[in-house]
Amino acid sequence: MTKKYNVYGIGNALVDIDVEVKEEFLNEHGIAKGLMTLVDEETQFQLLGAINNKSVGKKSGGSAANTVMAVSQFGGKAFYSCKVANDEFGDFYLNDLSNAGIATNLDNADREDGITGKCLVMVTDDADRTMNTYLGITTSLSVAEVNEEAIKASEYVYLEGYLVASPTAFEAMKLTKKIAEENGVKTSITLSDPSIVEGFKAPFREVIGDSVDLLFCNEEEAMVFTESSDVMDAREKLKEVAKRFVITQGKNGAMIFDGDTFVDIEPYQVNAVDTNGAGDMFAGTFLYGITNGHSYAGSGKLASLASSKVVSQFGPRLSNTAIQDILKDMR
Repeated sequence: MTKKYNVYGIGNALVDIDVEVKEEFLNEHGIAKGLMTLVDEETQFQLLGAINNKSVGKKSGGSAANTVMAVSQFGGKAFYSCKVANDEFGDFYLNDLSNAGIATNLDNADREDGITGKCLVMVTDDADRTMNTYLGITTSLSVAEVNEEAIKASEYVYLEGYLVASPTAFEAMKLTKKIAEENGVKTSITLSDPSIVEGFKAPFREVIGDSVDLLFCNEEEAMVFTESSDVMDAREKLKEVAKRFVITQGKNGAMIFDGDTFVDIEPYQVNAVDTNGAGDMFAGTFLYGITNGHSYAGSGKLASLASSKVVSQFGPRLSNTAIQDILKDMR
């Protein structure tokens, strides 16, 4: 039976604010380079004032949102469970999802008063991205935002790893996975960020439980999660918790375990200017591929190409023209 949605995602709803900074700026303000750091609203406001950069870009974001956006842009069907406030940024966020053809739990729901979360994405000259995130109302994401009918109508659920940092969102993750497993829906999760994995290893292990159908991570996240000193050891240990998994390797491509064998995905050589959203793009394109008739190897190649395109520009999202060009290249 054909499902209504290829992917049901649940994650933080954050308006991404993209800026270019020098590495000296990060040092001056004591910001940990290359990581995602949670901050309060005042800190984020002060940083924006200090940057004073007029070329600020704004997009609906959040890791899982970027992933379901990729699913939708490539031609798949996606649903996104999230939480935004009844404010200007919340309006912007929902309009962005709607324009992309993504259904959401908030389509016909009353939104609470509060502040919609924002992620300040600071991109340095080496294309690295450093994120300072004020979660706002998304910290109260809970089981109330879980849509059981949409989960049942999906081929995969996709759990954003960042949610383990919120007690209520953690419960939402567990409920989503439980509903999926009870209804024959495949489960997937992303480890999201090395610092999150390090700080919340036990919650990650609890939500993953005996296994997930598909796990996404990069090399560092794989090693931190499995407490391994090298990626080859980590990938063997990941077999214990995931039936299949993808380990992205940046400029070296990716390795995929398809349940039986490892598939090496060759990288596409590009001039990287912004790595923000590369992993999200890979996951979304890969999920689109495997739910639309492509093999694991073919989906990996498609995802690698899409990721190479997204790092060669600013921002975590490709234009529809770029998407169509990628699909033509893969025919």
